[in-house]
Amino acid sequence: MSLRFFSSLILLSLIMLFVVQGNRWCPWCGARPKGFVKTQGTRFVQNGKSLYLNGFNAFWIMYMASDPSTRDKVTTTFQQASKTGMNVARTWAFSDGGYRPLQSSPGVYNEDMFRGLDFVISEARKNGLYVILSLVNNFEDLGGRKQYVQWARDRGQKLNTDDEFYTNAVVKQYYKNHVKTVLTRINSITRKSYKDDPIIFAWELINEPRCQTDPSGRFIQEWVREMAAFVKSIDNNHLLEIGLEGFYGETMKQYNPGNLVVGTDFVSNNQIAEVDFATIHLYPDQWLPNSNDEAEAVFVDKWIEAHTKDSKSVLRKPLILSEFGKSSRLAGYRQEKRDIYFGKIYEDIYDSSSTGGPFVGGIFWQLMAQGMDTFRDGYEVVLEETPSTARVIAQQSHKLLSLK
Repeated sequence: MSLRFFSSLILLSLIMLFVVQGNRWCPWCGARPKGFVKTQGTRFVQNGKSLYLNGFNAFWIMYMASDPSTRDKVTTTFQQASKTGMNVARTWAFSDGGYRPLQSSPGVYNEDMFRGLDFVISEARKNGLYVILSLVNNFEDLGGRKQYVQWARDRGQKLNTDDEFYTNAVVKQYYKNHVKTVLTRINSITRKSYKDDPIIFAWELINEPRCQTDPSGRFIQEWVREMAAFVKSIDNNHLLEIGLEGFYGETMKQYNPGNLVVGTDFVSNNQIAEVDFATIHLYPDQWLPNSNDEAEAVFVDKWIEAHTKDSKSVLRKPLILSEFGKSSRLAGYRQEKRDIYFGKIYEDIYDSSSTGGPFVGGIFWQLMAQGMDTFRDGYEVVLEETPSTARVIAQQSHKLLSLK
């Protein structure tokens, strides 16, 4: 038995011990971040030290935090994430119109929901996790740009498509007003302004922007340029990212699944000076219909390789895989498949991080506590129910933490 293999067995045994039996050994748990994270070339740095990300998405977390009777789900989720060494959570700082919204109409806010977001940030701080806050949705879930366009129509604007979210002056002002409201919010628990709170890792302009009516990409390019500058005019402390899935523009569409063009361009969008790091998402099961496991695996490798190469040689900025997962609703799904898939993604991140590459973090979709069946979408990870996945996540946390 080699020394390397023996050391790996010891590491796995320790990880299994604290994940299954509780927080008896956990050198990273509750280590509260101090100071704003910055970028240095293709690395994240915090207080002069490199920082690598291992975390989770939780779109539901503000909603559950806004109700005192369900806040325990939020606390449990952050505690469990901390025990597995995760250091970042990505979630929504939006909920536009509809049931229990954050913003019921332009500039009108639900204080209970805002206090829920305050609680999320406070619990993240207690458990040593950063948060990435997205400011609007491309899709109509929780309102999104469709709701912004409808608000403008209700006030006399003649808009033909939801894509005019990116170009109409009234709609853009609604969005800017929301951005300013969130960034200047005083947390009712910590008493810190959001823009002054280093527990917030970054702002995200929009979750998965698309503009099907403008395949040239000009509308989104100009919108990102304008909104990125606006965010930085209010808050120059925090990092900023766009929220891209990673689709290339028309000249490089051969890298996109099915040559799909959605109005974004991974390279030109991320070259905007105020954008601090790049993101990609990864859903081969959705993007490659009727494909098999082998074809999806080939696509995953090429997707990561292409974006890592461009982030290093063209953008010279860090790259985060900010959404990925494997759905339990797929035909032939087994827990082992998800664990292997996560492990492969994590290996790519570690290999890049350990050799000075730009691919320095992964954030899976999505983490939940037990007793949240109505929020399940097939991609959910409930750590108590899947200890094997918890071990895979914890091992990645430990490996990244060991890097200098």
